[in-house]
Amino acid sequence: MPFAVLFLAALWAGCQNALAGGGSFLTLPALILTGMDARAANITSTVALFPGQVLTGWRGRDNATGVNSLSLKALVIISLVGGALGAVLLLLTPSRIFASMVPWLVLFATVMFAWGSFGPKRQDGTHLSALGAGAAQFCIAIYGGYFGGGIGFLMLAAMTAAGLAIRSSAANKNVLAAVINLSAVLIFVFSPEVHWLQMAIACVGALIGGYAGSQMLRNVNEKLLRIFIVCIGTALTIGLFLRAP
Repeated sequence: MPFAVLFLAALWAGCQNALAGGGSFLTLPALILTGMDARAANITSTVALFPGQVLTGWRGRDNATGVNSLSLKALVIISLVGGALGAVLLLLTPSRIFASMVPWLVLFATVMFAWGSFGPKRQDGTHLSALGAGAAQFCIAIYGGYFGGGIGFLMLAAMTAAGLAIRSSAANKNVLAAVINLSAVLIFVFSPEVHWLQMAIACVGALIGGYAGSQMLRNVNEKLLRIFIVCIGTALTIGLFLRAP
């Protein structure tokens, strides 16, 4: 039964990631339900969702650009280094400590998702410098390698603040999210924390859901979907705080 729940959660997570993001809100608790601790669930979720992120980033690669004087290649390098650093920090964090951090991380990700979806947009004409954009991307990449929830909206916020158009920002976000998780996955695959059976089930579900989500892009009500994701994140945050050690 837990594996069936995991497959369905991953199916919806893949669809959700293709449409708006926030799929890890579903895979994290589903993986915990199969019997693993929070850190192992986070690591396994990152590996399982990675192939779908690669497909999404690849499809939008033609619209990806640099930010100010920072080239896309420079952003990729920054993201690789930051993502690897975050992954190493996660592996060095004891499971018990990470379990106590998870409710706060999910709360942060939920707030970032809600702010990115419904918060006010910058219209003051001021822009983040290239140095500031690079520093922001490095910090986001570290967070992404460590936990990952909400990185899409953090990147969108940073890139639009640097003056990049929303279409290019979204394309950059998809490419760089895959890059961040690439560096993390290359480290995680050598870790005993990856539960390969659950990873395979979630990966298949996420790929099917991602394909379905890409077909639904033109018909879905994105605002309602984002509201739904925020509700999931809120419910998950409350549940994790109630269960926190």
